[in-house]
Amino acid sequence: MLGKKVFYLWLAFLLVLPLFSSLETKTEIYGLRYHIHPYFARIVIDIGTLREYSSNKLLSPDRIYVDIFEAKLNPILQGQSIPVKSEYLSQIRIAQKTVSTVRAVVDVDFSKIKNYQVFNLFDPFRIVIDIYPQEVASSPSPPLIQPPKPTQSGYSLIRQLGLGIRTIVIDPGHGGTDPGCIGKNGLREKDIVLDVSLALKRLLNTKKDLEVILTRETDIYVPLENRTVIANQKRADIFISIHVNSNMNRRRVGIESFFLNFSPDPSVNEIAARENATSTKNISEMKETIMKIVQNSKILESRELARKIQRNLLKCLSQNYSNLKDLGVKGGPFWVLIGGEMPSALIEISHLSNSKEAQKLKDSLYRQQIAQGIYEGIMEYIQSLGKE
Repeated sequence: MLGKKVFYLWLAFLLVLPLFSSLETKTEIYGLRYHIHPYFARIVIDIGTLREYSSNKLLSPDRIYVDIFEAKLNPILQGQSIPVKSEYLSQIRIAQKTVSTVRAVVDVDFSKIKNYQVFNLFDPFRIVIDIYPQEVASSPSPPLIQPPKPTQSGYSLIRQLGLGIRTIVIDPGHGGTDPGCIGKNGLREKDIVLDVSLALKRLLNTKKDLEVILTRETDIYVPLENRTVIANQKRADIFISIHVNSNMNRRRVGIESFFLNFSPDPSVNEIAARENATSTKNISEMKETIMKIVQNSKILESRELARKIQRNLLKCLSQNYSNLKDLGVKGGPFWVLIGGEMPSALIEISHLSNSKEAQKLKDSLYRQQIAQGIYEGIMEYIQSLGKE
């Protein structure tokens, strides 16, 4: 009799075991993205592994939701709310509804929607929500597709594949306990670059198809090595790090831009040494670091991005300021650019060590025009990809 009880208990355990196993191996949802096309909006939830799901709509307020079962949310996406600039949808939200269910919600206006559909695609598995607005009296003609233009060195793989820009990460240098360089008037690099970065974000936010993220939006310290980590986690398409220059020669003036590479130029290496001073890396990691620079496959695009920003920054500032010096675009081994999986540039917007440029940097109009110049450089770069 005892033997039968043991047998049935063992059988029950074997039947229940897969349930516990599936609970412990819930698939992670790692991406949420959208694009507003001329005639419809598409939202994509990246899952990677086949999962059951259900969808429905709710009224007052109007929304469409999708529940994904036996899934967990990547911590970066937890509670994420993405504002959308569209007449018929306003926001996309995603959160862990229960221990094993993730819910994505699209806030819409059903009075302006003709219909919608929810379906899935494979390889990798993802759930798609397509939303179609009501037809307007005069539908605009679809825009002519412009092929990408080559860089000065030809067509990179990015241009061959027709890839575009959706997410931009802006990095205000230094912050918190790291003030960066400090001028004679007490002006601090960390404050200047944060002000410029916030102004740049406001300009980029006027473009409805761009998502703009800052590595810091307040006066906090972010380790150098974490800045490209943030950009990678946010799946950035380009990364811009903004800094103010300083030099032992107080007569040195000018604006210069950098991309990740090695450099034989002593002045570049001096700037890199100063900007890398807060790195927490050790000599034992030198080989690994060098390999990351050597294996950087975005050099062509990073150089192109830096060139367009440099040119537009000088062009914009020259409208109101004279005697600007173009120090050019150069490669340099900057920690803040190492490890980024996207085209990246570091911009030294002026010299705080020079009294005349320090006085300009104190002027809010000068800082606003710096932001405008960088913005125009970014937009020219996007246009060169045939995406604007």
